[in-house]
Amino acid sequence: MGNFLECMGSFFCRQKNTNVRITLPFVCFLWQIAMIVLFGIFIRYDEESDVRKWLELKERNNITSDIENDFYFRYPSFQDVHVMIFVGFGFLMTFLKRYSFGGVGFNFMIAAFGVQWALLMQGWFHALDPVTATISIGVESLINADFCVASSLIAYGALLGKVSPVQLMIVTLFGVTLFAVEEYIILDLLHCRDAGGSMVIHAFGGYYGLAISWVLYRPNLHQSKRLNGSTYHSDVFAMIGTLFLWMYWPSFNSAITDHGSGQHRTAINTYIALASSVLTTVAISSLSDKRGNLDMVHIQNATLAGGVAMGTAAEFMITPYGSLIVGFCCGIISTFGYLFVTPFLEKYLKLQDTCGVHNLHAVPGMLGGFIGAIVAAFASEEVYSRQGLIETFDFEGEFADRTPGTQGGFQAAGTCVAIVFGLVGGAAVGLILRLPIWGDPADDNCYDDEAYWEVPEDEESIPPVLEYNNHMIHKHQDIAESNFSVEQS
Repeated sequence: MGNFLECMGSFFCRQKNTNVRITLPFVCFLWQIAMIVLFGIFIRYDEESDVRKWLELKERNNITSDIENDFYFRYPSFQDVHVMIFVGFGFLMTFLKRYSFGGVGFNFMIAAFGVQWALLMQGWFHALDPVTATISIGVESLINADFCVASSLIAYGALLGKVSPVQLMIVTLFGVTLFAVEEYIILDLLHCRDAGGSMVIHAFGGYYGLAISWVLYRPNLHQSKRLNGSTYHSDVFAMIGTLFLWMYWPSFNSAITDHGSGQHRTAINTYIALASSVLTTVAISSLSDKRGNLDMVHIQNATLAGGVAMGTAAEFMITPYGSLIVGFCCGIISTFGYLFVTPFLEKYLKLQDTCGVHNLHAVPGMLGGFIGAIVAAFASEEVYSRQGLIETFDFEGEFADRTPGTQGGFQAAGTCVAIVFGLVGGAAVGLILRLPIWGDPADDNCYDDEAYWEVPEDEESIPPVLEYNNHMIHKHQDIAESNFSVEQS
């Protein structure tokens, strides 16, 4: 027994090796070949994409013009969401001084694999034809796949700089799978409305990443402390990601809403909430510094909290001033999270959250779900009209007798389901990632692109001075004296 425990101890505590020359190509090739096979078996074009199906549909419904097949009804929204996934999320993660390649590059890898797996997983749950056992996909399928991938990218934010690309592929594989299951339970079985994904995307993705990070806690991560910060230029690049996300968030929330007033309302409410969260973020950030200086971390992240929190309720008649209130409160809550909650979580709960997804996604997503539940519960015919209630909440078929109050209860239950799936699923995936076979970096080698990327020669070393540490830690230390001197010749 003693020899067995000794062998297990040596296996789990052996020295880290970041060489992924075998494991990363193996996983990428194997899984991509699996995607090809599965797509060949299951995936087909839908009626609007397949030439034969479209011609048959025209003949069957007496459609005389191809103008009825409106490519640009959903495609602009798809492009906006696509930019958010690949550019917005990618550049938002480039704030670390030595991990910009990993931030944007691994984001690219996760999204490229995730959308393929998401088309299959979501298709099996939502669009599988029982007769032909095939899945029909169109532009809306691509939007939903991007939504699915967003949850894994959110989880990546909590793990940024601390895991290998092989581990990220595993995070995405299980993240997309869990997302498809919880989405099916929340949207289909509980019949919740969540167009912008406060529950199914942000709350789930945030708590999924946090649970993984908690299981993968590194007690000696302070050995990489010198790299867990930003430089002037890395913060500028991250701000580009913020601006792309901020501008396109109304499209994200409204992309799959019903054609008509719902899309208009969702875009308006989201935009107003985002604008409100910017001002409150600026206010709290300035108040938190004794000289009133703004912290770029807050501006990069908390300014987006209004869009996260409006994901569920934006489709409802929350009113413009209600949207302002949501953005106002969430900007404050998110900024306070970066100031106080993130240090607390790391110190007392042993939870190392690199990007602060707890403050931008997990908590605002949870609040957004409960805000949606409250707004739904107080919906009335005086505000919506009877037909408006039916269209907004899909009170049709087996749900025709559901009341707004009951709908509010199910909306709250859906939020809880998303959180549970994130925490339990993340903990299970974290245990898998603890196996010492995935090529993750040692504690003194985190947040460094050199572990997995070829880095240009002029970027291969960090000077001991002139560093600009500006990411959630050591924010308020006074600079008593200059760190550099001029040598007299």
